[in-house]
Amino acid sequence: MAARGTSLAPSSETPNGQAQLNRLKHTPSKKQKTPLFQLSDRGCWSTWPAFASGQTVLQNPKPCCMAKERKASNKQALLTIPKPRYLEQLESYLRKELQSLDLTKKNSQELKLQPYREIFEFFIDNFKTYKPLLSAIKNEYEVTLAHQKERIRALEPLKATISTVSEQYTQQILALQESERDEVKALKQEKQHLLKVIENMKEEKSSLEIQVEHLKKSLAEEYLRYLNEHHARKLLLADMNETHNKQLDLPLHQVQDVKSEDVVKLTLALKIARQDLTKAQVELNRMIADYGDVVPRRDFESLEKKYSVLLQEMKIRQKDFDQLHKEYDMLLEIHRETAEERDKAFVELQEVQRSCTPRPSWAKCSEVIPGGADRWSSLAEGKTSDQLVDVLLEEIGTGVLRERDVFLGCGKGDNIPVYLRCEGEVKNKKLSKKDVVTILKDVWREKSALEQQMGKRSSLPEFFLCYLQKKHGEAAAMEWSYTIYENMRVYQSNPVMSTFYNVLTGKVSEEQYHGQNQLISHLLKELAACDSSSTGSLSSEQFSTALREAFPLKRNESIQDLVDASRHRLDSAEDLINYRALFDEDEEGNAEPFVVMLRNQYVSEKQEYVRELGSKLGDLIEVNVDDLKSAFHAIDPDIDEQTLDIYIGLAFQVGKEQTDQDVLPVETALERLMAGDVRRVGPSPGEESKTECEEGE
Repeated sequence: MAARGTSLAPSSETPNGQAQLNRLKHTPSKKQKTPLFQLSDRGCWSTWPAFASGQTVLQNPKPCCMAKERKASNKQALLTIPKPRYLEQLESYLRKELQSLDLTKKNSQELKLQPYREIFEFFIDNFKTYKPLLSAIKNEYEVTLAHQKERIRALEPLKATISTVSEQYTQQILALQESERDEVKALKQEKQHLLKVIENMKEEKSSLEIQVEHLKKSLAEEYLRYLNEHHARKLLLADMNETHNKQLDLPLHQVQDVKSEDVVKLTLALKIARQDLTKAQVELNRMIADYGDVVPRRDFESLEKKYSVLLQEMKIRQKDFDQLHKEYDMLLEIHRETAEERDKAFVELQEVQRSCTPRPSWAKCSEVIPGGADRWSSLAEGKTSDQLVDVLLEEIGTGVLRERDVFLGCGKGDNIPVYLRCEGEVKNKKLSKKDVVTILKDVWREKSALEQQMGKRSSLPEFFLCYLQKKHGEAAAMEWSYTIYENMRVYQSNPVMSTFYNVLTGKVSEEQYHGQNQLISHLLKELAACDSSSTGSLSSEQFSTALREAFPLKRNESIQDLVDASRHRLDSAEDLINYRALFDEDEEGNAEPFVVMLRNQYVSEKQEYVRELGSKLGDLIEVNVDDLKSAFHAIDPDIDEQTLDIYIGLAFQVGKEQTDQDVLPVETALERLMAGDVRRVGPSPGEESKTECEEGE
């Protein structure tokens, strides 16, 4: 219908089409090239070969022709009609454009689609009647193509991720197969060896059984033969005795008659008797020689039974010996480690003895310390010389802080912390220790609330400055910051100030602070769980049990130290410990001795853990990720992959995807681990061995 409508109105549409075609010739579009097209000879758009059906007329049709022949002649007539020039020009333009494209590029399909898109736009522009419909079709196809491209672009990262994950798991599978291949091969070889040993033992057993049967049979035959000989000998002796008695009892006349017998016959009989006696004596000697050492069956069975009992006892003794040998090797290794620790302690002792100085008279400090001897006695009670030096320095620093009215600004360089970037003089707020502790606790609370709301960890120096600016304004923030900073630097004996100062200056990570708080919170929950009556008190036995359940990896000595530290809260009358009071703090942030002991044990256990890691690394100067993972697995076999990745990231301070080829000095890695929250996940191999030995005993 579209072709017929176009051909019926040549006068109205032809001039417009011709004018439009001329414009396409001389004014090409900015986005695409426009080929030179012409109208057909009829002055309208040709619809070849559809219009040919109305123009082709068969000459002299025969009524008798078959239908197939008529159809063939119609088809041949249609093929003789030439293509319209417009169609030929479009096809020629398409071929030239496709030949000029470089189909080796990555986007060859999009390049190939562009000429077809241009041809379709020519159709839309020239066929005015169907332009809205064709434009709608083209737009729908373009929207669909754009949607498909967006989906493909969105799936590209997923494809890359799938490929990466597939490659990683393939490598892991290959690594597992490679690691198990030698073990499987060794097990197969051991199996073949054991099968050969079993086969040899079976053959030896069958051979021994045959020998035993043969010996039993021979023994029975010889025993029967010996018994017959024994009976025959007895009969012969009886006959000889009877003959001798008869000879003695014969009357004299009979003797005379015997003498009168044939002497030759008697001599021959005597000779034969002597020969028989000789044969019997030889046979008897042979029997004694052959069976003199033969054991009776009763004795043989008794000895065999004793042998079985002794063999079983020997196997038990051998098993005990192997166990003792293993324990001996273990004790030998423990002795070697103890000897190394003793040597190190001896070297340290010699170093201390060489570098130590005479103990100073600390009583002199009471003359210059405010408060006199009484205050100095309370400050120095139970402290070592090193701790007394810290107390003395803290008292001196406190006096200096009180006297100073201003602080000198550190400058505004990039190497200066953000909370100290100031020039000129900064006013000293002269805060008390209680005020500083209150502010620091409030900073921790505000920071924890913000992190819970945001879901991620923020930087303490930047938050500290923002907190002071929010509370006191930007003008006075630096005065508060310098005052608090100097107080923290002086009061290092205060746990709140020292912890905040170490985290703020980067000496330790913030995770260590949160790790200690989680440790204390976990212990408090365990103690509350054991307190079924919610009285706030537990017996010494219940308190010790709760400590072991909360800290299953602690040694018995550490548990006992914690119990001893809680004794000052013990009610001697009822043997009850007020465990809630153990976690109280005074107004200056000083904790109870129990919490101090718990934090000290946390630090010492971390130091021991990192020291074991350094010993496992040995003489290595630099360490990579694989070496560090192997060392962690060696000293802590129960460590999980997630915790291990956290420790590796803490040591290398980069993301997991960047650590595969990084190499780090061992000292740097150990220092970073010491500054972070690093704890043992499972018992050490040495502790497991000791536990097994105790259970065996």
